Amino acid sequence: MPQLPDNDPPWLKGLNAPQREAATLLEGPVLVLAGAGTGKTRALTARLAQILSQRLAWPSQILAVTFTNKAAAEMRHRLMAMLGPAAEGLPFVGTFHSIAARMLRQHAELAGLRPNFTILDSDDVQRLLKRIILDAGLEEKRWPARQLSGLIDRWKNRGQTPDAVPAGESFAFADGRGAELYARYQAELLALNAADFGDLLLHMIRIFEAHPDVLEDWQRRFRHVLVDEYQDTNAAQYRWLTLLAAKSLGGQGNICCVGDDDQSIYSWRGAEVANILRFEQDFPGARVIRLEQNYRSTPHILAAASHVIAHNRGRLGKTLWTEASHGEKVNVTGVWDGPEEARLVGDRIERLLREGVSPSEIAILVRASFQTREFEDRFIGIGLPYRIVGGFRFYERAEIRDALAYLRLVSQADDALAFERIVNTPRRGLGDKAQARIATHARAADLTLPAAAQALAETDELPPAARRALASFLTNLRRWRDQATSLEPGALVQMILEESGYIEMLEKDRSADATARIDNLSELVRALEAFDTLSAFLEHVALVMENDRADTDAKVTMMTLHAAKGLEFDHVFLPGWEEGLFPSQRALDENGAAALEEERRLAYVGITRARRRATILHAANRRVYGQWTSAIPSRFLDELPEPHVERTTTLSGGASLWRAALDERDPFADVARGTSRGPGWERASQRGGLKPKRVIEGRAISSTVGGPARTDIAPGARVFHAKFGMGTVKGQDGNKLEIEFDQAGTKMVLDSFVESA
Repeated sequence: MPQLPDNDPPWLKGLNAPQREAATLLEGPVLVLAGAGTGKTRALTARLAQILSQRLAWPSQILAVTFTNKAAAEMRHRLMAMLGPAAEGLPFVGTFHSIAARMLRQHAELAGLRPNFTILDSDDVQRLLKRIILDAGLEEKRWPARQLSGLIDRWKNRGQTPDAVPAGESFAFADGRGAELYARYQAELLALNAADFGDLLLHMIRIFEAHPDVLEDWQRRFRHVLVDEYQDTNAAQYRWLTLLAAKSLGGQGNICCVGDDDQSIYSWRGAEVANILRFEQDFPGARVIRLEQNYRSTPHILAAASHVIAHNRGRLGKTLWTEASHGEKVNVTGVWDGPEEARLVGDRIERLLREGVSPSEIAILVRASFQTREFEDRFIGIGLPYRIVGGFRFYERAEIRDALAYLRLVSQADDALAFERIVNTPRRGLGDKAQARIATHARAADLTLPAAAQALAETDELPPAARRALASFLTNLRRWRDQATSLEPGALVQMILEESGYIEMLEKDRSADATARIDNLSELVRALEAFDTLSAFLEHVALVMENDRADTDAKVTMMTLHAAKGLEFDHVFLPGWEEGLFPSQRALDENGAAALEEERRLAYVGITRARRRATILHAANRRVYGQWTSAIPSRFLDELPEPHVERTTTLSGGASLWRAALDERDPFADVARGTSRGPGWERASQRGGLKPKRVIEGRAISSTVGGPARTDIAPGARVFHAKFGMGTVKGQDGNKLEIEFDQAGTKMVLDSFVESA
């Protein structure tokens, strides 16, 4: 590294050449492509310090945009440490929404608002939309406010007003009334002198476009514009920024955007990687500075990540390098199934702890949140402290708590807390007034809530509709209790979730997390299959929940790959690298080739979270929606560079025998090796995605309970069950089988859980 002048200011000392260039090239548009772990925050802060110290702008003339309040606070803190009082002020260092809100209050009248307008939170938005839906003569249960809220948020992220919503997208809600309801919502907001978060940018964009004098004033005010995480901007944020930084007064705006196109992983919330890819087109003459020296990971880890991401076509390109020692190769381990994956990770973590590694330096990064369940159960069993970041522990998630409440009420008829949680979930016409009447009767008659509900269902105390709904609910509970004596726990919870309408409720939910919630319930069903009785499972859950109260700071971290961006750990485990799970089949089906490139960027993010050691795991078998399937190794594994990877397997006979076994029995063996598509693959429409024909289609639990009965099994047939062994079918009721097992006696099971002998 070239020696820097001794008279350099403190903020420039220690910067490498590209970092120094990013901090000192202060005229015209600049794009800083900052790879993972390359010190982009330091370079960006040094640039701000350089602008202020050189008096190229007053603090009020700098617009510095971040994505989180935490990032903005850190930037201010670093500047204060560098410059002292000279860094005070900076009124326009903050998030997109906070800065846009400050602007909008100065021009509120131009948007039809008063300067003291209220910014509504998500709960306020839901209540307002619910009223609008009901006023429009629609049934809120069929067209939920949450779904409409998600659509409106998506339209605002794209900068679309009601009149600009595409006709096809308007049909996504209430048979074509989506845009109409959006317009009503906007009118209501103006009447309330209120705005939601999406409006803050949308209103300012419209004001800029309709009032050139206002735009010119802000362009003149900001002499320097800096943007962090530019690859995560959505269409509205992009438009707002480009308007502010466009050529004005005969000059080129001084805009510096810092980002990494290889870490653009948030398309599901509106981010568009194209924004950073076309920076040089938007700002002709722009300088591109690449930060490629990594200060985090070993050469093996960087080489593995770089080799994978190089398979993407939509990228500007850079090559990470480091002066660190080589360290260990990236380990790729094949295991037999999911439970063994959890056991192996637990064993390796225990070994690291014995070697003196702190639990806080260990992370497990998963593609889907439901993957954490097996690790949680395993860690509880061996007493390994852990925490879930960016989400709830598996058994604390709302949909899991709802399902557990149903099971508790089936197991214990007087469980008032469980009754209170799910009596109107999903909504069945038992609102606050009906529930208050039940609670009042319970207190007056000294009864439990379920007992009071049973008494009111037999009287005229409740309105007819509520009484019928309550009677139907109580009848279902009694029937499920009767079924609990013959059905295995997994089949029981499937039945409850289907017949209660809970799965239907989630299937109608168009929010971004609805599919993940269904996946979590599928994982709950699978967890129940390991227990012989419902009471044993509920006791297990109680112990798991109690363990969460253990007070310890040093814990192993579990989180999704999306939540891990920006973090780093000494030791990273990346489980579940199999086709369908990672890359996600659902993502490929929805967005084809573009989704595949984003999934690959997720792989890049996951590998580069590791400082010292990265371990990737894949299973030969994975339980999907209650059925065991042969899992195909992720295509990303074949994109890893062999000189930097160590491949191992726990399967008997080693990796070569496993590959040979795949050749003999798996129609996708060629695909697993990456040599061809093989006979089991087909085009996923014309969007470029690929999918195996054996991947189970449909939406989680509904693919088993209530589905069509199998025609290859009839009374008298011999069948095999993974838990109960061999048995003879004695009776059949739809897709439920009464089987007399040779060792376990007579059981009622679903036909999807057995194989013909």
